[in-house]
Amino acid sequence: MARPPRGSTARPPRARTDGRAAAAKPTGPRRVAKAPPAEPRLLLLNKPFDVLTQFADADGRATLKDFVPVPGVYPAGRLDRDSEGLLLLTNDGRLQARIADPKHKLAKTYWVQVEGEAGDAQLERLRAGVELNDGPTLPAEARRIETPELWERDPPVRFRKSVPTCWLELVIREGRNRQVRRMTAAVGLPTLRLVRVRIGPWGLDGLAPGEWKEVPARL
Repeated sequence: MARPPRGSTARPPRARTDGRAAAAKPTGPRRVAKAPPAEPRLLLLNKPFDVLTQFADADGRATLKDFVPVPGVYPAGRLDRDSEGLLLLTNDGRLQARIADPKHKLAKTYWVQVEGEAGDAQLERLRAGVELNDGPTLPAEARRIETPELWERDPPVRFRKSVPTCWLELVIREGRNRQVRRMTAAVGLPTLRLVRVRIGPWGLDGLAPGEWKEVPARL
């Protein structure tokens, strides 16, 4: 076997038992093929009453997993357990941020059944902004509406026979915790039932409680 020139740092190839030189092993970093990014998806769900806006619960309560068998999506914003209506789910982080981040001021429309008869002064207070314990709200769009055609809630709303109720439509552009309920309570109209019917350009569009559909993932 030929020796390398004197002064050289190269090593001769290792001998194999079959008399042939062994191939040198690659020393560079191994390249791992990356999976292509998932296509953006956007789902519209009519979240039923008493369902948590998450996919798991240690206490066995109803969650989104009971209604949405789609892996990899997560809620864009929240909807309280005791509220109903439109919830958006996506697998796209940028889209989720644009929907959920209050700085984008995406309009959210609610139909709210309240205890009491809403007067002009109370509606004007909602329109002007209400002082809450975490600061004043932005002005809202507020008006009385006729009783909307909605599904029966399960369980039904508890009424006090001696106190009338009415329905309001509220449009807000914030996302504070239980904001609509706190706003109506602040003007003397406790919320009995709360249904979100629209977020930006998306609406319920006839979805029954627990039903969902997929729409183009863009805003």
